[in-house]
Amino acid sequence: MHSISIMKCMESYRMLVKTLFLLLLLFGSLLYAKESSIAYEQENNSTQGDFVELPADDLVTVEDTSGLSEDEVRQVAKKIDKQEKKKKIKKAPNKIRWEDLSPTPIKYDWVQTKSGEWFKGVIKGMYDDKLEFDSDEVGLYTFDFDDVKRIKSYHIISVNVGNLASIVGILRLNGDKVTIIQGDNKYDFHKDDIVSFAPDAEIEKLYWSGKITLSVDIRSGNINQADYSAQANIKRRTAISHFSFDYLGRISSKEHKEIANDHRFNQKYDRYITKNFFWTPLFSEYYTDKYKNITAQITVGSGIGYTVINTKKTFWSISGGPAVIYTQFATVKYGSNSCDYSPAIEFSTKLEQELNAITDFTYDYKLTFSDRQAGRYKHHMIFKFENELLSWLDLDITAIWDYVADPQIESSGVVPKRSDYQLLFGFGIEF
Repeated sequence: MHSISIMKCMESYRMLVKTLFLLLLLFGSLLYAKESSIAYEQENNSTQGDFVELPADDLVTVEDTSGLSEDEVRQVAKKIDKQEKKKKIKKAPNKIRWEDLSPTPIKYDWVQTKSGEWFKGVIKGMYDDKLEFDSDEVGLYTFDFDDVKRIKSYHIISVNVGNLASIVGILRLNGDKVTIIQGDNKYDFHKDDIVSFAPDAEIEKLYWSGKITLSVDIRSGNINQADYSAQANIKRRTAISHFSFDYLGRISSKEHKEIANDHRFNQKYDRYITKNFFWTPLFSEYYTDKYKNITAQITVGSGIGYTVINTKKTFWSISGGPAVIYTQFATVKYGSNSCDYSPAIEFSTKLEQELNAITDFTYDYKLTFSDRQAGRYKHHMIFKFENELLSWLDLDITAIWDYVADPQIESSGVVPKRSDYQLLFGFGIEF
């Protein structure tokens, strides 16, 4: 009987490997396929041209084919800036303010808010109407894109124009008008047409950002207990894609005896299609919790998503799709399989709400349906309050509820509890 269980487990494992191979093959072909590079030229090759109409049936990459170096493209942008200034002075010479005439981007990007303040630094990226900006003065800071009045980029930026193209060039924002400057061409769009943008630079670190939160609770005296938990979120974001890696782990001991040891790794890769619609070629999760009788549980799937609300203070998205789950149990009753391979359906939703100037609230919920051996129904729910102490440091309060409808019975006959709850207090470091 035990050998039959092992054979069934190996067969499930082979099915999982085949499924993983097919999904990874699809993901690799989508990720590394060579995209079309199409050059658009204006009449008479003038950098003073108006809006250039682009085809709306596909998302293509519009590279600069002028042959100019990045510094030469910056000189082109500088000339256009001067011409715009001259037009303003000529139109209303007595109404020009100094902030309308400066600054000139040299080695840094510049961002101006609606209040008139200018910030010098490096653009990290704009996604979900949030502009991440790294400044020596204020550190890593996130602006609401609606509060940004002007942008003058020094670095080459890749801009995703909704349902049109990814255009690479020097970025200028003035009110509701977005201009992308290349060596021979200048493209104009409305601010609402921009889905996202990020530096198109050789420095790989410009694409990455993240946050690590650590919580420690050590007690001694009548009770000797130690609780350690960690959360991590690492992101790589370009103009047309978003890769995220999340970790949540906990280790606890009481009277020098371990009472909790669980770890959860999540990966998700999204491709932006329109301002509200995205698809996920690949998402995955690795989970282990021996106190829930799970040595390893691997989930792999693909899906689509939609942004329901995307305003200055509120963001809400939903997504989901088919998946496969492979589970290896720590112990099982005699005659039961020690592993399980199951098809699944996964749904998730994420709500982000700005409560005030220093406090943000996040609700993250993931629901999975599978066969009975894999739990039949489970969810992972997170409530999180992030309280800004410094530009790079937060005080995070996190509540977590994990639920499994049918936990696997251990060999001793013990049935793990369906629900696990956690309340975490920790300091989060952003980078």
